[in-house]
Amino acid sequence: MDIDAFVTAHRPVWERLDQLIKRRSSLTGAEVDELVDLYQRVSTHLSIVRSSTPDAMLAGRLSALVARARSAVTGTRTPAWRELVRFFTVSFPVVAYRARWWWLGTSLAFLALSWVIGAWVAANPEVQAAIASPEEITRLVEHDFADYYSENPAASFASRVWINNAWVSLQVIVYAIFLGIPIPLVLFQNAANVAVSGGLMASRDKLDIFFGLITPHGLLELTAVFLAAAVGMRLGWAVIDPGHRRRAEVMAEQGRAVMAVALGLVAVLFVSGLIEAFVTPSGLPTAARVGIGVLAELVFLAYVVVLGRRAAREGETGDLERAPDVAPSA
Repeated sequence: MDIDAFVTAHRPVWERLDQLIKRRSSLTGAEVDELVDLYQRVSTHLSIVRSSTPDAMLAGRLSALVARARSAVTGTRTPAWRELVRFFTVSFPVVAYRARWWWLGTSLAFLALSWVIGAWVAANPEVQAAIASPEEITRLVEHDFADYYSENPAASFASRVWINNAWVSLQVIVYAIFLGIPIPLVLFQNAANVAVSGGLMASRDKLDIFFGLITPHGLLELTAVFLAAAVGMRLGWAVIDPGHRRRAEVMAEQGRAVMAVALGLVAVLFVSGLIEAFVTPSGLPTAARVGIGVLAELVFLAYVVVLGRRAAREGETGDLERAPDVAPSA
């Protein structure tokens, strides 16, 4: 093959492809079609050069051009680590931040209900008798409640706690499929469980022990559950009131937000499990254990508020960058 003649004949094609690659962000529809066509033609030229001539310089030049054209045609894939960083710095915090009023309302309702039930149990001996015998209550108050946190090796207990907490949050997430309708019942059951334990401890003047053991890990753990419940119920409300957008589009966006929260809470509940396994049963003073729990809670809330507010101001929703229901198509 006459390499000089080959280069002379096809150089205009290569130069045109190079020009289109450089302008790929502003191409018209016809130019996009031309880019794809030239990419295929230059790929053929590269194949011919590799099989017909030992000219390594020309082969290298065409290889680079074809690689750039392939990137322009197919798009480049974002590295996994960048996607992970974006998830924890944008997607998860902005979804949590945008659901903040649902999150706050869920938290206040849960705490108010727990306080009412706990006070009712603590003030009524007949209610306590219906729950357990006096001997069983004494055993719970004096031994079982505190022993629960230290009866197993810390590492094993941490994994069990993590799995259990993740399961509770997963239940709440799954109920989003049913428009969030069962979520208040799940929250009521959890509020009743916490309140009954607190009420029984209060009836024997052990409320300080109750809060000293439950606060270090409970703050972060319950905050995660409240967030999961909030986005689940928000999805259900989106079906009722989608606003000025199409109902299917809003449901798809909120559904992806629910999944983003589910993934993010895996990390949050992991931290909560570590605190419950290693801090709650430790020999640290109560004030120190509670302080660690409060610090973890404040760090998480600050993370959501700072990063979530910034992402919201930049127009982020936490949705996929090219969501299938809103991406343009030909």
